[in-house]
Amino acid sequence: MKELLRSNDPTTIAFAKALLEGEDIGVFEMDVHMSVLEGSIGIMPRRLMVVDSDLFLARAVLRDNDIELNG
Repeated sequence: MKELLRSNDPTTIAFAKALLEGEDIGVFEMDVHMSVLEGSIGIMPRRLMVVDSDLFLARAVLRDNDIELNG
């Protein structure tokens, strides 16, 4: 799996997941439960991961919807 997006903003993560799922791209959200360790203050970013073969299409979908990608 490859990292597609890293963000502290839960609305960005939710929007990106909805867009990708709408295109039948499987997405896995990592670091969801880190808020237990950080005290729910939002300093630990969440990551969206996709299968290597879906990375190119997933990046295109997010770029087309003005979501900034990492790297």
